[in-house]
Amino acid sequence: MKWKNGLLAVVIGWQGAAVAETITMASTTSTEQSGLFSHLLPQFRKATGIDVKVVAVGTGQAIDMARRGDADVVFVHDTPAEEKLVADGFAPRRHDVMYNDLVVLGPSSDTAGASGSDIAAALRKIAAAQAPFISRGDRSGTHAAELRYWTLAGVANKGRGYRECGCGMGPALNIASSTNAYVLADRGSWLAFRNRGELKVLVQGDSRLFNQYGVMAVSAAKHPHVKAQAAQQFVDWVISREGQAAIASYRIGGEQVFFPNAVAAGR
Repeated sequence: MKWKNGLLAVVIGWQGAAVAETITMASTTSTEQSGLFSHLLPQFRKATGIDVKVVAVGTGQAIDMARRGDADVVFVHDTPAEEKLVADGFAPRRHDVMYNDLVVLGPSSDTAGASGSDIAAALRKIAAAQAPFISRGDRSGTHAAELRYWTLAGVANKGRGYRECGCGMGPALNIASSTNAYVLADRGSWLAFRNRGELKVLVQGDSRLFNQYGVMAVSAAKHPHVKAQAAQQFVDWVISREGQAAIASYRIGGEQVFFPNAVAAGR
């Protein structure tokens, strides 16, 4: 009887144990490498009991994951591509969630004379000087922005120093640091980066360097297997007052990294 009671207690204990639901979020390397998710996701789990597995890739790859149904939620920063995902029916709605800015980093010597607050003028000078420039080349949101800026600058020949690494923000920064090259980066990744060498912020303050992030649940109509309800819980939480406050409270070295701007932040 004791054995049966013991077995019964084990069974009851097993049945009563809560198994946390886990959703997959496709996001950018910048949000992951900046440390934001290590700060944000434990608070979401505490509020909802839902775990989030982050797959950090370039924005283009993250959106491809959503199209294939390999993610439940997407957290990225290429608004035109995000809006097309919604228009194509792979996400029911896109929400602004936060922003920061992009900056051009380069060696403190600034051999190209790129320093200033005009991104187009800076790129023209870098190309004219044949200076080394490291491009992500990975279809990320940062890479998409970089290509827009080259077009804006009217530069077709980016110079002999232009190199695509096909890599995330962290590796791109490491290459730029080790070769004293110029690179476009989001400020959050730069603040979290420690292997700076001679790199410093050279170009900032241009309104065109504004860097908006969006969040979307993947459509269950397109992919019935996705965890749509739990994914929507994450979306609702991160654009709520609580989630937005969590984003605002994340700092590196006392400096705020991301600035919440969800429309639903006041609810």
